[in-house]
This record gives sequence, structure tokens and C-alpha cells, in this order.
Amino acid sequence: MLKLDHLTIIAPTLAEGVAHVRRCLDLDVPFGQHHGYMGTYNHLLQLGDGVYLEIIALDPDATRPGRGRWFGLDDGKAVRADWDAGRRLRSWVARTDAIDTVLAGREGIFGKKVSLPWSNPSFDFAIPDDGSLPLGGAAPSIIDRRGKPRSMDTIADLGARLRSFSLEHPDAAAISELYREIGVDRSPHIIRCDALRYRAQIETPAGTRELS
Repeated sequence: MLKLDHLTIIAPTLAEGVAHVRRCLDLDVPFGQHHGYMGTYNHLLQLGDGVYLEIIALDPDATRPGRGRWFGLDDGKAVRADWDAGRRLRSWVARTDAIDTVLAGREGIFGKKVSLPWSNPSFDFAIPDDGSLPLGGAAPSIIDRRGKPRSMDTIADLGARLRSFSLEHPDAAAISELYREIGVDRSPHIIRCDALRYRAQIETPAGTRELS
């Protein structure tokens, strides 16, 4: 069984991502960490029940990795186009304790297992060779933390709680079938629509707000 791990805002710059979440949720999300092995960095916010929000962007001061970076971040034009079109909540990550089973026969969707960090791996992440989002973002990225739960101790808790999560997609039936096939707990509610778009209803100290 795959479980919702976190939602991801994919931003052209980290400052733009933080500002967007501030406008939507009226919350200043603190810095998270540098991913030296991927040339990215993030800000992190707890959303309750072990789920969190990640705001991620390329780290301009980092060394480029020797492969495609995750979350499609190497394609700056596409990231900017989605951002300018208002598609900012662009991805989500599902966790599993059996990544090899999930990926068997599905590497064309999710990509190959990559053990990270390179020097001393502590988790596995599925990434297509070109770093693109699985099914353009309609399918989750897959993470396997090798039996160790993600510690929430280093992630800020500002009172935000995820109440609902939806995916609008032109082929809702096919995406729903994929989710059933891989067995996803707390997957987004899928709605047929002309274009792909995620929306999350999040309860905050200022009331329920939408993040998209």
C-alpha cells in the first residue's frame, strides 16, 4: 500500500514559492534543507497526520548532478510556464516500503529507483531518466525510506492541516485505475477536467484556504 507522504509546490525560485504559499495560506513556511545530491533546496510545513508540504526549487549555488533532477526542475521553461498558468501545486509523493514491487513493470511511468544521497544512501526515490514528473505530474513520485519514518521534528508546525486534496485531469478514468492498481491510501480525489490541476483545502489558524 502506498500512502500520501507530501504535497509539492514546484517553483521557479524558492522565494516565489514561499511568497505563493504566504498569499494562499497566510503562513511563512520556514527553510527546510539543501539537497546537495540533487542541486535543489526546499521549505517545509507540517500538514498533520505525518503529511507535509514541500516548496522546492533549483538551488542556484549547488553543483549540477550528473543526471536529471527530480520534479522536472531541469526544464526551467516548463516550470515557469506552469507557474505563470497558476499550476503551482504540481506534484505529490507517495511512500512505500516496497519500491521494487511498485516499480516492477511500471518504470515507464515512475522512472527508475535512485538511491540517495549518493555517498551514503538512506532512502530510494523513483526518478525518470530525464527527471520529468510521472505522467506529467498526474502520478505520484515514489519514495521508500527503507523502513524509517520521516521525522517531523525538523518540520515546522504552524497549525496547518490538510482537509482535502483533488486532481483535475482530462482522463480521470485512466488515472483512477492506475491509483487503484498500485493501491494508494489518501490519494487525491480525481475530477474530469480539461487540464491537469491540483487543489488542496487546508485548514489554517486564519480559516480554510485553498492551495493550488
